[in-house]
Amino acid sequence: MCNLYSLETGDLFSLWQKVLRLPVVWEGQASNFEPRPEIRMTEIAPILRHVEGRAVVSMTPWAWRAPSGKPVFNYVSERHDFGRSDRVLIPADGFYEFTDPLPGQKRKTRWKFTMPGNPVFWIAGIVKQGCWTMLTTAPGPDIAPYHDRQIVVLPADQGRDWLDLTRPQAEILRAAPAGTLAVARDFPPPDLFG
Repeated sequence: MCNLYSLETGDLFSLWQKVLRLPVVWEGQASNFEPRPEIRMTEIAPILRHVEGRAVVSMTPWAWRAPSGKPVFNYVSERHDFGRSDRVLIPADGFYEFTDPLPGQKRKTRWKFTMPGNPVFWIAGIVKQGCWTMLTTAPGPDIAPYHDRQIVVLPADQGRDWLDLTRPQAEILRAAPAGTLAVARDFPPPDLFG
């Protein structure tokens, strides 16, 4: 399951305002969020909410604690109604999945997924206990060869659908159609093993 993603794209405010059709403001003190090739669960990262006609960005921890103490970094979407949830968008330009190690390797093989045509896309999420999590669904054809679940990814222009639930959530919280995501092996580097 996705426990690592990236956000390396610069000048996000103008992009967010354009695709969300909302003024974008920081909650509290403005952040100097620097591009990051790896954002790991429990780290603090930006999320967006629709609050009183604005897209409000806040730096918020990833993963609340379950009663067992384990971090809840992914959350199954199919069994829940999110109509009254604190719905958020997690901006990303890539995310990672892991498969068994290649022959001769000890570390798992890491695959990076991006969305061609969308330099920054959204991951659907919710907030509880002051932390956020990514919502998951059954895998689509782009993810199925790599994992038995996938995070819910939305093209940039569909973010408001999730924030405002302008369509039934079952239409939003589903796998992306075939060909939406591109994948490349990130580790081990392709030049080592072809």
